[in-house]
Amino acid sequence: MSTKDRWADLAPRLISAVVMLFLGGVAVVAGGLVFDVLIALCCGGLVWELVRMLGPDQRAVALQLGLLGAAATLAAALWPQMWMPLLVAPALVGLSQLSQRRFYYFGFSLWILIAGFGFFWLRNVFGMQWMLWLIGVVVVTDVAGYFAGKIFGGPKFWPRVSPKKTWSGTSAGWLAAALVGIWFGQAQGVGLGLVVLSVLVSMASQAGDVAESALKRKMGVKDSSALIPGHGGLFDRFDGMLGASVMVLIFLTFWGLPSGTL
Repeated sequence: MSTKDRWADLAPRLISAVVMLFLGGVAVVAGGLVFDVLIALCCGGLVWELVRMLGPDQRAVALQLGLLGAAATLAAALWPQMWMPLLVAPALVGLSQLSQRRFYYFGFSLWILIAGFGFFWLRNVFGMQWMLWLIGVVVVTDVAGYFAGKIFGGPKFWPRVSPKKTWSGTSAGWLAAALVGIWFGQAQGVGLGLVVLSVLVSMASQAGDVAESALKRKMGVKDSSALIPGHGGLFDRFDGMLGASVMVLIFLTFWGLPSGTL
């Protein structure tokens, strides 16, 4: 592969990333209903992409389930005490609507919607700074992995599932996430436990990416859709955020966020 071909997707990838970071940044800073609606719309779009991958001929069902997923996610933000039944409902409806690969839909749609609720919980309960930390960990994991993989190459991480990922890129993502944890910990007066959590969130982000890659390979598609130039679809871009959000949600549920001083 020539140097030109290797970096051919960089320009559209960067432009799309800037646009997404701007829109996401505005929503994160604004919080409240603005943030909740954006997350709900993203979750609906992710469900739509999921159904389109599982059954390309089921366009009407994909739209219906996408709208239902968006509505259920927003309802969970407004009535968090009811989040579990609200988010399980679209997954159960899909089991009756889809004619094939229903259990793939059930598992992945639950993952998407629960991750969406994790974003609500982190931003609305713990504040903007923690949401920025999560985004920072996922972004640097992706960026460090991308550039380290392009520059250093080396052995593949899991070639059967994700042929572009290398061990150099994967480990660079962990290191970058640890640095974000150190920086954020110093800024917020949080203990070293945040460094460990940042690396775990980085790993969960990468696991989300691998899970989506495995699904695409199973379905025989290159991208989840073509909505985002240089990135593919919403699922291609936010699979890491989904994995990271679920990891943080688990910590919030059982242990809470790290505290203490550095």
